[in-house]
Amino acid sequence: MGTVTGLTTIMTIPMAEAVPDALVLLAWLSPGYPVGAYAYSHGLEWAVEAGDVHDEASLRDWLADVLKHGAGRSDAILAAHAHRAAAAGDAEALIAVNDLALALSPSRELHLETSQQGRSFLDATRAAWDVPRLAGLSARLDGPVAYPVAVGLAAGAHGLDRGTVLAAYLAAFLQNLVSASLRLAPVGQTAGTRVVAALMPLAASLARAVQDLPLDEAGTATVRLDLGSFRHETQYTRIFRS
Repeated sequence: MGTVTGLTTIMTIPMAEAVPDALVLLAWLSPGYPVGAYAYSHGLEWAVEAGDVHDEASLRDWLADVLKHGAGRSDAILAAHAHRAAAAGDAEALIAVNDLALALSPSRELHLETSQQGRSFLDATRAAWDVPRLAGLSARLDGPVAYPVAVGLAAGAHGLDRGTVLAAYLAAFLQNLVSASLRLAPVGQTAGTRVVAALMPLAASLARAVQDLPLDEAGTATVRLDLGSFRHETQYTRIFRS
């Protein structure tokens, strides 16, 4: 029901109604959430410059490796542990996860990518979706915050389902890199959409596989991406920060 004032209908919104986990995650991980994800390519810009990624098949293979052996899998493990620590209210465990996440960044640019997005995510979520547990634990992270840790912290503090969080995080990570590839122009929109469709099952299976792994399973084995992120720092022309 609503009330009519002149030509304007004012709807009565049930503010106390619970929002499903999926809708919260759609908001938090959408391209419109103010974390600056559009500014980073996670080494993809260098891969295009070097010719490693030049068409749909090479993009699909590159991103599959990033998910299985790189930041996709590693970040999901870190996010899972941050979620667990937040749900338990364990600030010391959360700090340890964040310290490891930042230390695992192999280059200055990838450290900037995760820490800038992490801090921005935490600030935005505190401003709009704050709850007491998130406020209390966030106060213990007064320096750089890795992006997967920030997402895991917020989700755990809000009591969101861990498996759903990890699947959504990996799906958003994949879609952001495909979006970057469209701007770099090795593929068009239709090919990019096919790549997303092809790799979504991998993202879903990874989310299921990693949610209970120990923290020492975090880490990457994408050496060419890591070396490329060093070279991107001095790349002559570039539109991304990583």
